[in-house]
Amino acid sequence: MKRTQTINGLADIINQYDVFILDQWGVMHDGIKGYIQAIKCVEKLHQEKKEIIIISNSSKRKEPTIKRLPKLGFDSKYFMEVITSGEMIWQSLNNESYNFTKKLEKNCYHMYDQSKEDGKYYICGLKKFNFVKKIEDANFILACTPLPGYNVIDYIPLLTKALDNKLPFICANPDYESVENNSEEINICTGTIAQLYKSLGGNIFILGKPKIDIYIESTKKIKKLNKSRVLAVGDSMYHDIQGANSFGVDSLLITSGIHKSSFDSKKPRWETNINQIKNTGISPTFLCSKFQI
Repeated sequence: MKRTQTINGLADIINQYDVFILDQWGVMHDGIKGYIQAIKCVEKLHQEKKEIIIISNSSKRKEPTIKRLPKLGFDSKYFMEVITSGEMIWQSLNNESYNFTKKLEKNCYHMYDQSKEDGKYYICGLKKFNFVKKIEDANFILACTPLPGYNVIDYIPLLTKALDNKLPFICANPDYESVENNSEEINICTGTIAQLYKSLGGNIFILGKPKIDIYIESTKKIKKLNKSRVLAVGDSMYHDIQGANSFGVDSLLITSGIHKSSFDSKKPRWETNINQIKNTGISPTFLCSKFQI
C-alpha cells in the first residue's frame, strides 16, 4: 500500500489526473456559501480542461442541486455530471431498478424535516406510493433528513416499532455526520440512523457513497474511463475515501472537515499520534488541509 502523501494544494498533482470527482459539503461549501479557495480551484480545473463531477451524499435531487450551484458561487456549466444519493434513491423507487425496491409495498413513512420544502419536493412524482403519517401504517421507511430536534437516542422508539413490523429502511443520505455552518458543531445525518437500525437487526438500503453504484452512474458519460487518471476529493473517510478505494481510483482527503480533530490544521500528516482514523483500514492517497490550488 502506498504511503499517504500530504500536498499543499491541487497544483502539486493536477497534471496526474483528467477527471476530478468532488464531494460538496466540507469540500466545496459549508452549506450556505462556497469556499473562496474551492471556487478558484474549480475555475482552475475548468481552465485546464479537466472533467469535473460532483458526487454528493445529499438527499436533494439532481435538478435542485445543479440550480443551487450558482448561489454557492460555482458555475454549473463547469460540471460534466452532478449525481446525488437522493437522486439515485428516487430513480430506484420510481423505476424499481433494484431488487430491494422491486419488492416494496406501497405505504411509505417519509422521514424528513417538515420545516423545509426539500422533503415535500422530493416525493413529487413517486405516484405509486401512499405516504402515511404513522409508522404503524407503513410498509417501509424513506429517510431523507433527520427529524428536527432529535438526538440519535430519540429514534429508538420509532425504530423499535419499525423493527417489530420488519420495515425496510431506505436511506437517501448515507452520511453519518456533517459540520455545522461555520461552527465546531457536528450534525447527525440519516446515515447514522440507518446504521443504528441495521445494528438493531433492521434491513437498510443505500445507493450513495461508499457504494460503487453512484460512481458508475456519475462516470457513464466518459466513453473510455481510465481509473488511474481519476481523483476523488472528499472529507469523509467512511464515504468519500472508502468509496474511492472501492471504485479503484485515487483519493484526496480534505482534513478541515469532519475529521479535523485528527490533523494539524495547517500541515496535516497521516502518521501522527493525533490521527484517530489511521487504524480504520481505510487510507487516502493524499491529504490537504483545504480544497485549494
